[in-house]
Amino acid sequence: MTVPASPVPAEGSDDAPAKPKLSNKERMTIGRVSMPEQEGEVRARNFSEVNLGLTYELAMLEAERCIQCPKPFCVDGCPVRVDIPRFIKLMREGDMASAAESLLGDNALPCVTGRVCPQETQCEGVCIRIKKGDSVAIGYLERFVADWAMQHPEALPVLHPTKTGKRIGIVGSGPAGLTAAGELAHKGHDVTVFEAFHAPGGVLIYGIPEFRLPKDIVQAEVDRLVRDGVKLQVDAIIGRTYTVPELREEFDALFLAVGAGLPVFMNVPGENFKGVYSANEYLTRVNLMGAWNPDSKTPILHGQRVVVVGGGNVAMDSVRTAKRLGAAQATIVYRRSADELPARQEEVHHAIDEGVVFDYLTAPIEVLADENRWVTGIRCVKMELGEPDRSGRRRPIRIEGSEFTIDCDLVVVAIGTKANPLLTGSAPELTVNEYGYLLADEYGMTSMPGVFAGGDIVRGAATVILAMGDGKRSAFAIDSWLNGVWPPVGADKETPQKVPAAG
Repeated sequence: MTVPASPVPAEGSDDAPAKPKLSNKERMTIGRVSMPEQEGEVRARNFSEVNLGLTYELAMLEAERCIQCPKPFCVDGCPVRVDIPRFIKLMREGDMASAAESLLGDNALPCVTGRVCPQETQCEGVCIRIKKGDSVAIGYLERFVADWAMQHPEALPVLHPTKTGKRIGIVGSGPAGLTAAGELAHKGHDVTVFEAFHAPGGVLIYGIPEFRLPKDIVQAEVDRLVRDGVKLQVDAIIGRTYTVPELREEFDALFLAVGAGLPVFMNVPGENFKGVYSANEYLTRVNLMGAWNPDSKTPILHGQRVVVVGGGNVAMDSVRTAKRLGAAQATIVYRRSADELPARQEEVHHAIDEGVVFDYLTAPIEVLADENRWVTGIRCVKMELGEPDRSGRRRPIRIEGSEFTIDCDLVVVAIGTKANPLLTGSAPELTVNEYGYLLADEYGMTSMPGVFAGGDIVRGAATVILAMGDGKRSAFAIDSWLNGVWPPVGADKETPQKVPAAG
């Protein structure tokens, strides 16, 4: 399990450093710390976590950079509204137990979000310090405190909420489902989570690679929720094992958080040839089914020249996985420029360090194969950028006569996902939009009374932390609804808007 590189000295010990009180003027002179990480050439050959975590000394230095704003915009920038200044203040005062209690009280999965949340566009993106330099490294500090809490469970209070007698079923054990489960269990409800796969975690366990989010970290977060009273039922496919109406008869309320796991393809000739994967299948084989392990019985193609189509985090995960599976050349093909790349800056930086090639303003038009239908290349065309489309990014326009071929033996398509109709098809009472996503009101209530929904099945493919925000809001709404308070008083409302998945 990944832990901070340096243990936290006990308070009052000879090893504990003095804590001089700094003025905000002095804090503004402290530069942002860097995350220790494996060297690019080394990590490109292993599946161990890339980021190694801050040492105690680095974490405390970074915590000193927070100036404790009277109006903390960082909290507004966080989809789960973590009280960021509070946990950082407690941390730098040396009260790690209280810092951990504060963080865990706001965030059901802090070890996860400290690793994969796009802080640069959320809490850190609105940090007041970016006006004169770099933001506080909130994500690094969140990971540090969360990892400390994981290693010191005895330091945290054991919750004993009054039981309500209400039973709630949650469909899907990804970030939205787990967050809602934790929130509702802490309110005293009897919570059961249904998961279609054999292991809980959803996209956290099948979609995000080990080198970015170790699976033992996800399991530890799940185990903590189980200790808090959450029940898990795996191998339960809602729409087959049970239907939504059947579950609704059994439970007082439901929360549907099944994600959007149906892959989107390019619709070009040849994408049914052997050697073409969807990113979903490619990453699931490696992450959930252990195909990265040479002793695994799960088959996976080890391409030597791999092309990944797409520019989001899933594309980065796929191309970096290909490098670790032995690809001599791994290339990202993206139809827009580097400025429009939707992936996290950190993931792009890591990919470049690991030797990934980026072929920008390029779009596939055909997959090529030999007489046995095995992939031999991908035919592409160069693009130029026109006016913005409905996503707000400049629309790529084909340049006629610019066709060329990239030789490859493996293609991974990572251009987005869409809603799987399996669950909604078993419940015609549920209203969906034109894309097949569930329609829910600003509190997460669907067209079926007592059935709520959130995460990607409502908003479309998005980030882990946005799904968690949906889970937290819906948990509040479910508790209010069960207590006869409707609409909820003081609810943090949001109506997610569907954005087409294709990049």
